Amino acid sequence: MPLPTVILPGYFAGAIEYRLLEQSLQKLGFPTVTVPLRQQDWFPTVGGRSMVPILRKIDQTVKQLREQYNAPKVNLIGHSAGGWIARIYLGEKPYDIHNDVTESAGLWHAYPYVTTLVTLGTPHISQERWTKRNLDFVKINYPGAFYPDVRYVCVAGKAIYGERRLGRWLAYSSYKLTCGNGNCWGDGITPIEAAHLVGATNLTLDGVLHSPRRAGIWYGSPEAMEAWVRYLA
Repeated sequence: MPLPTVILPGYFAGAIEYRLLEQSLQKLGFPTVTVPLRQQDWFPTVGGRSMVPILRKIDQTVKQLREQYNAPKVNLIGHSAGGWIARIYLGEKPYDIHNDVTESAGLWHAYPYVTTLVTLGTPHISQERWTKRNLDFVKINYPGAFYPDVRYVCVAGKAIYGERRLGRWLAYSSYKLTCGNGNCWGDGITPIEAAHLVGATNLTLDGVLHSPRRAGIWYGSPEAMEAWVRYLA
């Protein structure tokens, strides 16, 4: 039987945006739940602050799903920022850089309970000052596909080339803030080079956009899912 699967929303996204993805995975036999986040749940994290409020929600969801299905392990699917927050959750080092938790908080060290981590359009690096502190914690402590017993699958979209002209400005600005270079390919928000990790199974999908909010094909669309769903346990 396919493992229970938890979807981690992107930054400032609510669970409702992933309902169709959740249903698609359920039809394929994966018992799937999205971390029950609402947009307001992200407010305490604004300005590069601690992700502990989000980690608490993730931890609760994973534990509930494991108990419900009597499952020793789960799959995690992290969209956008959900991917690098998942890497904090996997790690054994205390995420105490904001001085808001103790070592006994129990909101990390989850890698023994995760078989596969799929990241969809996740910026695994950033030059943006508000994000950099959290991402540097991940990059320094858990470089690349860090845990050998976890399958890392990192999916990038190749849909928009960033340029300083009408229709491409948002992509250009976002790519530049992420990797330092705006003139490159990506999904409109995350450049390809930032979405991949050394040692992971790295996929690049033509024509795939970053967000379910936009018209067009995104990572959770059926035609895009075919490329990465096969890696779920």
